[in-house]
Amino acid sequence: MDASVERIVEAGRRCTLTGRVIRDWAAKGTPKQREYLLGYLLAESDSRDATRRANLARQCGLPQRKSLEGYDWTSISWPEGFGREDLLSLSFVDAAEDLVLMGDVGTGKTHMAVALCQMCCERLEPARFFTASALVMRLRRARDEGNLDRELQRISKAKLLAIDELGFLPLDADGARLLFQVVAQGYERQSLVITTNLEFSRWAETFGDAKIAAAVLDRVCHHGRLITFRGESYRTTHSLMSGRGVVSKS
Repeated sequence: MDASVERIVEAGRRCTLTGRVIRDWAAKGTPKQREYLLGYLLAESDSRDATRRANLARQCGLPQRKSLEGYDWTSISWPEGFGREDLLSLSFVDAAEDLVLMGDVGTGKTHMAVALCQMCCERLEPARFFTASALVMRLRRARDEGNLDRELQRISKAKLLAIDELGFLPLDADGARLLFQVVAQGYERQSLVITTNLEFSRWAETFGDAKIAAAVLDRVCHHGRLITFRGESYRTTHSLMSGRGVVSKS
């Protein structure tokens, strides 16, 4: 490689660009030189954005990549004043509002939550995804190691926090208190998306404490919307066992 190219690469690694220097060099250049400089800066910006998107997606903890392109919307009932366009625009994230995705197993709740987190990462905004049980275990481990405050701080930096499968497994009193800390810390500061198969009246069963369940609901419902899902499980209707006497609709 030409020695001058190596010098340029080395200089680029050492510096952080400043507006004054860029303006001065742009002013000195010919139209062609300015065009070349602009092309370089756009390529550098695109490269940095791609790296940041990849890092955000890795830190998010998504179980797999999902998109809402081609998503089946037929099982969804929308709340008044909120619809598909509002969801896809992520306006609720910008406003630090919450969503509860409630309904039958296999109707697309987790798919939607994953896709929303991925959309945030693509928009260069931090998101985190946990199942409720995994989040509680993570918090419990952090507390036992003396790092609970630090872990809560990390989670609070996400602009969108998705908690999947709330209600699939009951929480003990300790786990319920830890989960409440996450909800309380993010209240009015981050957007929360919760997927659940339980109606609000049964959340006390999951939390094992009616007061904690009421405190969580109070915060989630204040700036939140309920999206309901109905219908047959996608996994069941597309199962390899379907129609062979194994999967029953009863």
